[in-house]
Amino acid sequence: MKKAIGISSVEFRDGQQSLLATRMKTEDMLPILAKMDAVGFCCMEMWGGATFDTALRYLDEDPWERVREFKKRVVKTPLRMLIRGQNLLGYRQYPDDVVKLFVQKAAEAGIDIFLVFDGLNDLRNCQTVIQEVKRAGKTVEANILYTVSPVHSIEKYVEIAKEYEKMGVAAIHVEDMAGLMPPGDAYKLVKALKEVLAVPLHIQCHCTGGMADMVYWEAIRAGVDVIDTDISSLSLGTAHPPTESFVAALAGTEHDTGLDMKLLEEINKYFLGLREKYKEFESKFTGVDISVLLHQIPGGMLSNMESQLKQMGMLERIDEVLAEVRRVREDFGYPPLGTPMSQIVGVQATMNVLSGERYKMLSTEAKDYIRGMYGKPPGEIAPVLLDKVIAGGAVITCRPANLLPPGLPEFRAQTKGLAQTDEELLMYALFPLEAAEFLKKRHKGGL
Repeated sequence: MKKAIGISSVEFRDGQQSLLATRMKTEDMLPILAKMDAVGFCCMEMWGGATFDTALRYLDEDPWERVREFKKRVVKTPLRMLIRGQNLLGYRQYPDDVVKLFVQKAAEAGIDIFLVFDGLNDLRNCQTVIQEVKRAGKTVEANILYTVSPVHSIEKYVEIAKEYEKMGVAAIHVEDMAGLMPPGDAYKLVKALKEVLAVPLHIQCHCTGGMADMVYWEAIRAGVDVIDTDISSLSLGTAHPPTESFVAALAGTEHDTGLDMKLLEEINKYFLGLREKYKEFESKFTGVDISVLLHQIPGGMLSNMESQLKQMGMLERIDEVLAEVRRVREDFGYPPLGTPMSQIVGVQATMNVLSGERYKMLSTEAKDYIRGMYGKPPGEIAPVLLDKVIAGGAVITCRPANLLPPGLPEFRAQTKGLAQTDEELLMYALFPLEAAEFLKKRHKGGL
């Protein structure tokens, strides 16, 4: 049966996050947008993830302006963002009023598709985002974080997908953020999902483990509808398979993408220049790192961990940290290592290695995770950690956000005279230190 495969462009979000530490400036993205809009991508993922954080922290840019500038130039292709459920774009749970306002402002700025996920695949943490996106009249899609552990299975992923579909999402995505998925399992998983889902199925796989191209091929054979790719000059390594390879491989088949290879070639030349311009931020993980099958750290986290250890003068200990990540993840009940779980586990592993004693210190986020403030872990947390944090008490079993009082009144009080709009208020709510510095510069005319 003839079935064209759709392609989503993810260079401006996950591609550059994986390869260039998300350092690409908006001004360097805008000149190529008209050509990219003409290609025929299913969507262009260009916001969310780490883009908001790094715009404030490193680029002195207003992240909301990036969306508006894209929207002026991208008129045919939907703009997509990745949103971490109740974590939004930060690393902790935010109250429902903050989540609702964020979704409203993102929709007004120009986001068409909200790709929502939770770091533990705990769907309770996605309820508010899903409801608010629908209220705003935009499209919500659900992302399932794929991982390998004794407590994860195809049956479990099918169960999660069916629950998301009941919540009214427009599509299901499977994201293999660390490049772990064996091709044979990709075929089985996609086949099982297509048998029960009425909505389209998308897949995203990073190339870290060297199997992503084969995973996509098997997923296509099994009936997947859309694949996420990067233009070839910003692909592979810890990023995603190259767009042009699949356009060429599927040309003339029943799965022909219909995308214009000549136009893609022009776009690729532009990205080659950007890759050169931002080469100082390139991760050293540019080939295949089969050790990912053990430590399971996603591409974006690998490059960030490398950068942080380098700043601390401890880069030579990265192998020790990666080995400790595996042990910490088991102790934490095998969470998928997507944001924010990759950061929580990664930071704890680093603390364990550098202090010379496991769990001598626990980060605030690790303590909150163990208490249940991030949701329900997939497996059991090690008793030694429960004893250390709970001390005979009980973990949280309700939707964590139910325990959070409204946050906007407090944030408005804290930013009086500093945040002049709801967008600026939300900057502060998510990243108070970075936002305060940015807004002081802006209002003094320095930006």
